[in-house]
Amino acid sequence: MTDYPSPLPQVNQTAPVPRRIRAVLNGRVVLDTTAALYVWEWERYPQYYVPVADVDPAVLVDERHEQKLSRGTARRYGLAVGEVSRPAALRVYGDDARFGLAGRARFEWDAVDAWYEEDERVFVHPRDPYTRVDALRSTRRVRVELDGTVLADAAPPVVVFETGLPTRYYLNPGEVDFTCLTPADTVTGCPYKGFTSGYWTAQVNGKTYRDIAWSYDFPTRPLLPVAGLVAFYNERVDIDLDGQRLARPITHFS
Repeated sequence: MTDYPSPLPQVNQTAPVPRRIRAVLNGRVVLDTTAALYVWEWERYPQYYVPVADVDPAVLVDERHEQKLSRGTARRYGLAVGEVSRPAALRVYGDDARFGLAGRARFEWDAVDAWYEEDERVFVHPRDPYTRVDALRSTRRVRVELDGTVLADAAPPVVVFETGLPTRYYLNPGEVDFTCLTPADTVTGCPYKGFTSGYWTAQVNGKTYRDIAWSYDFPTRPLLPVAGLVAFYNERVDIDLDGQRLARPITHFS
């Protein structure tokens, strides 16, 4: 088996964001900055820390609550735009902040309705500048089995390479055996691909394997080649690539 550790930055590492960052609540731009910082609060992806001077002061609600945090003292604010209010929406760091964060605000991601890098919407969390995702068309043949049952035998796939994750194979749905698959209500989001439009649970040999495959009908622009195709978790099925059995990788999806 192959483990897939990511080449992860260190916690509390910072880096300048070279992109314009905006946030919208109830139709109003509440944040507009070209001076954001990436801060890795944990290793897998960063958060935006933005100058509080670039937050619309008219929408801030001072909740008069200070917290002593690992990065310094932070004062809590809510947001209010028209009839919409979002309490505990952001923290603003004071003069004792570490890592160059004094005078910067850290928003809760869901405290606003939408985030934008330049004019492209960003979903789920900020995109990691050290992560790359490529969707490449291929002529290789992919066979998917589960407990001895063939779920798909397809060519050509679209192959997706994403930093820190196993290669994913997106297959023509006409070459997937849906007699073993039942639609699921699961929806997941990815800042690089967008939101899934469907998941499937497999029923094989009397056993249930939940959320084993998924699809994106409307992926982000760089991932448009995968639109409408079906991918399976390599961690949970057996995949033959051009007749060669691949080892099941070990990830947090295993």
